[in-house]
Amino acid sequence: MLQRSYSSHFSKKKIFLLSIPIFFSNLATPLVGIVDTGLMGNLGQTKFLAATSIATSVMTMIIWSFGFLRMGTVGLVAQSFGRGEFREIVRTILRNLLLAVFISLIIIILKPLIVSLISNFFPTSTETQNLINTYISIRIFSVPAELIIYILIGFYLGIQKTNISSLLVITLSVLNVLFSSFFVLSLGLEVPGVALGTLIASLITVTIFLTYTYRYIIKKFQIIPKFEKIFEPKKIIKLFNVNLDIFIRTLFLTFSFLWITFLGSKMGEDYLAVNTILMQFIILSAFFLDAYAFSTEGIIGFSLGRRNKKSFLSIVNNSIQISFFTALIISIVYIVFSKQIINIITDIEILRFIAYKHLIWIILIPPIASFCYQLDGIFIGTSQTKEIRNGTIISVASFIITSIYLTKYFGNHGLWFSLLLFMVFRSLALKYFFKEILKKF
Repeated sequence: MLQRSYSSHFSKKKIFLLSIPIFFSNLATPLVGIVDTGLMGNLGQTKFLAATSIATSVMTMIIWSFGFLRMGTVGLVAQSFGRGEFREIVRTILRNLLLAVFISLIIIILKPLIVSLISNFFPTSTETQNLINTYISIRIFSVPAELIIYILIGFYLGIQKTNISSLLVITLSVLNVLFSSFFVLSLGLEVPGVALGTLIASLITVTIFLTYTYRYIIKKFQIIPKFEKIFEPKKIIKLFNVNLDIFIRTLFLTFSFLWITFLGSKMGEDYLAVNTILMQFIILSAFFLDAYAFSTEGIIGFSLGRRNKKSFLSIVNNSIQISFFTALIISIVYIVFSKQIINIITDIEILRFIAYKHLIWIILIPPIASFCYQLDGIFIGTSQTKEIRNGTIISVASFIITSIYLTKYFGNHGLWFSLLLFMVFRSLALKYFFKEILKKF
């Protein structure tokens, strides 16, 4: 059987090696945001950066809200892989593919409502609102491809093929950067250009990797994917419960970052733009540290499938330690190069000046956040979704309360301090629920 070639021992070195491909793919993902921000930040007017910030935040919230298509897939696939149930792996993928298509159609139909809510929620100029509408009208059609990409990534992480999942993300990101840069710099399409870049990159990437995955399953599992026995009530209910819990968790989590954009917009478009720039550092560190969380999801689920508690506890300890050490390195890099990066992202002096005054937060947050990132991966890999849902709700509620208070008295610094506290809240909540995972062994 295929899974027999996989060891149940995962040292720090092995976790690091599994994570290397994901490092590069996760580095490529925020690079898209940095390039888009840089393209808009160097057009000479804040409205382009503000519009892109709001529009991408909303689209990110919508798409990330259905991140269960990746997270639910990786947990269930990894556990089935540990048990050697290859046909169930294929059925899990097909169930989620049908679900992704259905969700995408609903989102596209609700596009007018999305645009209306944005105009009511964010107090910006008419010009900025028009740019937001233009971006959403184009980007909305990339949703089907982006959701299917989630499922494919989850599949490859679940079977510990991190190199393939990483190649998928790198392909998407590189194409996105190339098309967006071409449309903005060569054709002068401004905001529509970055939206078109994402749309075309997503469609090309999903076409390539759906074809590859179909052939991979036939070759490695010796199974021809068919829509047979995918509507078993017990399996559907389990998939629904896992996906619903992760959906609620992700919805609250992405809302918290949209909340940051909202509070920033209330302070003015300059602060909104600055926070967009600074968030690129947080997103960059998060995606980098998530390499450990992503690789851990697969091997944690694998150890659970084999009911190997010793292996599970070893993975938990090793992954948390290596994630924290990496976060410290990221903070040191930010201390040295943050100003130079900001200068590349924007040539607007007032934005540079405000950003410099907030650098302490992007230095402090990565090590503190590393714990909740890694715990997320552990809970997702074991499909312990009820606990991760409850922990997220508690931490987001605490974050909203503290952010309102701290922003009122300390302005934008209060907002960033509340974000740091939010990472602490998430870690403490998940640590409290950790004992529930041990009951599965």
